[in-house]
Amino acid sequence: MDTSLELNKLLAFAREHSPYYARHWQHVAPQVTTLDELPLVDPEQYWAHSENFADWPVLTSTVERALVFKTGGTASAGKLSVFTRDEWQTLVRDFGGQLAGQLKPGDRVANLFFVGDLYASFIFIHDALAYETAGVTEYPFTGAVEPAVLVEAIRQHAINVLAGVPAQLLGFADVLQRQGQTLTEVDALLYGGESLFAGQLQVLRSVFPNARIASIGYASVDAGFIGASSADCALGEHRMLPGHSVLEIIDEHTGEVIEACDRSGRLVLTNLTRRLMPLIRYPVGDLACWREPATAPMRKFALMGRSASSQRVRVSSLTLVIEDIARIVQRHTGSDDWQLVISQSANVDVVSLKWASDPQAPTTVQANAALLEAWHAQNPQAAQLCAERLLQLQVIACPSAELARHPRSGKRQRVVDLRVYPASGQEQRPWTT
Repeated sequence: MDTSLELNKLLAFAREHSPYYARHWQHVAPQVTTLDELPLVDPEQYWAHSENFADWPVLTSTVERALVFKTGGTASAGKLSVFTRDEWQTLVRDFGGQLAGQLKPGDRVANLFFVGDLYASFIFIHDALAYETAGVTEYPFTGAVEPAVLVEAIRQHAINVLAGVPAQLLGFADVLQRQGQTLTEVDALLYGGESLFAGQLQVLRSVFPNARIASIGYASVDAGFIGASSADCALGEHRMLPGHSVLEIIDEHTGEVIEACDRSGRLVLTNLTRRLMPLIRYPVGDLACWREPATAPMRKFALMGRSASSQRVRVSSLTLVIEDIARIVQRHTGSDDWQLVISQSANVDVVSLKWASDPQAPTTVQANAALLEAWHAQNPQAAQLCAERLLQLQVIACPSAELARHPRSGKRQRVVDLRVYPASGQEQRPWTT
């Protein structure tokens, strides 16, 4: 594919058919030679009015012969991502075509991703496996399978690959660990949707001692296919698929396009295959750095945490929407000065909602309790994750000075990710091929 030609066609199409992009590029020349001549998408503006497709100016036509998925948030306020059927088939074909890097002939794969309520992950992996080239057999259990049922099936059917979100794999491992069981039959754990961290890897390896642990690939419901996982990728590393999308890494403070290796910035995507809902210079919400020079084919990059300006925060299997959180903080505290701090304690993801309180206010304790209750009500899935010891939510009132600021710009950081991501060169081990 001539990426430059496809890109120019996409830009012309979006400008003509999407009112959002026509307005977004109103001061941009009709012809551009590089992507950095275009402004970045502001996700908040991009998703405005998306609750009703008829009123959403991003779309280039009416929604027909399409698939609709939820990208996060509450049932009433969650944003919806839409693909034409042809776009969906292109997505799963391109993703599935890269799965041979993590699968081998004869593998028996338990699909443990989630389905229902407009979630995409199970359907996405199921459809992608139809295009894998290694020659595997799928066991479509979904994430709702009971641990005892899964253990029996693994042994009865010689299932050797488990694929799911980290929270599902860790929850299964926790049950087995408490029962004193190990599953030596499993030789690969393929995860997606969130990163895995050192302590969590230790838990998985204690229960699955023969398993190679690797990303199944990097994709999201809104952005689509972002990066492929190959045998030479360390944990957290992926490769760009040039015919499907163009990736850029942008300095969070200056807006400069970063080409040097090992320098972190916002990961920005331009999807070359989407026309109904174009994504052109769209920040995916993560930080990343290049691991290879620009001349490398399928250039490798590494994830480095959540961007401070992310509008959606994925923790465990929970998606937190910044706009939704801002609404309940304002309602229960009257404050607009707050931030999310993500950390880990004893292999559990801890999300702290810190808000700047008036030190003279006598109702801080009550406000904390009301805010925590509203936060749980906004995210019903959180209660189950907390009960399974996979997540902890807490609300902390603090002086404004304790809220973190960007070290260079001094701006308040809405999201602060304190988790330690895998260092360069950490292998997806044990690698058995």
